[in-house]
Amino acid sequence: MANNIKGQEEILQKLGIQQLNPMQEEAIATIHKNVNTILLSPTGTGKTLAFTLPLLDFLDPNIEEIQALILVPSRELAIQIEQVIRSMGSGYKVNAVYGGRPMSKDKIELKHLPAILIGTPGRIADHFANERFSTNHIKTLILDEFDKSLEVGFEYEMRGVINQLIALNKRILTSATQGVEIPDFVRLDQPNTVNYLKATTSKLVIKTVLSPAKNKLNTLLHLLNFLGNQQGIIFCNLKDSINNVSAFLESKNIKHGCFSGGMEQKDRERSLIKFRNGTNQILIATDLAARGIDVPEMKYIIHYELPRELEEFTHRNGRTARVSATGTAYVLKWKEERLPDFIKHADLENISKQAERKPVFWETLFISGGRKDKISKGDIAGLFIKQGKLTKDQLGEIELKQDCAFVAVPANLAAELEEKLNNSRLKKKKVRIYGV
Repeated sequence: MANNIKGQEEILQKLGIQQLNPMQEEAIATIHKNVNTILLSPTGTGKTLAFTLPLLDFLDPNIEEIQALILVPSRELAIQIEQVIRSMGSGYKVNAVYGGRPMSKDKIELKHLPAILIGTPGRIADHFANERFSTNHIKTLILDEFDKSLEVGFEYEMRGVINQLIALNKRILTSATQGVEIPDFVRLDQPNTVNYLKATTSKLVIKTVLSPAKNKLNTLLHLLNFLGNQQGIIFCNLKDSINNVSAFLESKNIKHGCFSGGMEQKDRERSLIKFRNGTNQILIATDLAARGIDVPEMKYIIHYELPRELEEFTHRNGRTARVSATGTAYVLKWKEERLPDFIKHADLENISKQAERKPVFWETLFISGGRKDKISKGDIAGLFIKQGKLTKDQLGEIELKQDCAFVAVPANLAAELEEKLNNSRLKKKKVRIYGV
């Protein structure tokens, strides 16, 4: 299962990280020393690395069984953690399983058992109930964003899963929220807490934008034009609102993606890929995107609809002004609307000065081959540079999945590349290449 096991220094070198941040250093030391650890730190501060680096030290390369289980509240977070651990190149196999994709895919991936299994509680409970692998070697349990799992009703499944883990000797719980009650079934005796929730001084600025009309769409358009070509998320409370905003932006030829629980998993993933690689600079989303998804640091977020609770407000705002960067949260408010008490110090923003919205530079192409076809990012880059005649600067981000890949290319060359490279060979596979 595990060959060529890498140590921490080699992993950090591969990731291009010179130095861990103080939270990560303290978390690693605490996890090593203690049986039970609670890690509290804001979204985007590097919690995945903070618990994965010590986790690797607890794995035995000679055991070909699942040794660590990471339970998460959403598919997106499962996929994100899987990508982070894969990019570390530790030598240990890792797989993510989650609802919303065929069980047959899980079964294929789990034929060779991973050392680390990531999953949503419902899907993991299903695998446990059908005894698809042994749980006797799972010694480390990580509940990432555990408060969110409890919030979205996973308590029953989590209780069932954790009760079957008879060999546990390490528990790590992470959250970006303070003061969440930990249920007894987690059996978290005398945990040590690493708390960085208050340690980070936020560089977030909150601004109010007044809409003269109850329908705030035109004001939103003015705000987007005021912001120009910057990347950000527009938060809505309802899926219907997302559809309205999306239809409106489409009518104004403003490229964007959508993200909500009502979308198919495949479409949600594509939305995030196109947002990450710069094809779309705007994401219209429900609170599902407020945490647990892997998106770049952004300059602003917009509360198109006012959040109902302080917690939603905090997590939405946590998407900008992360770690050491600055950012602005714009609260879009009809002039007759009253702001909730938890929104304070929100000065009025004058958006009369309009910036020019330039056309988006990137377009995304889909490739019908992935890791299972032994295709690497290097193979894809080679195809686009050698046969597609792109320079390295013209080749955007490549995201490689199990059975497909996505590559960002200059929008003005996308159609030509599609025509030139469709039905090319990558390794032994003839792949289709087209725009998405």
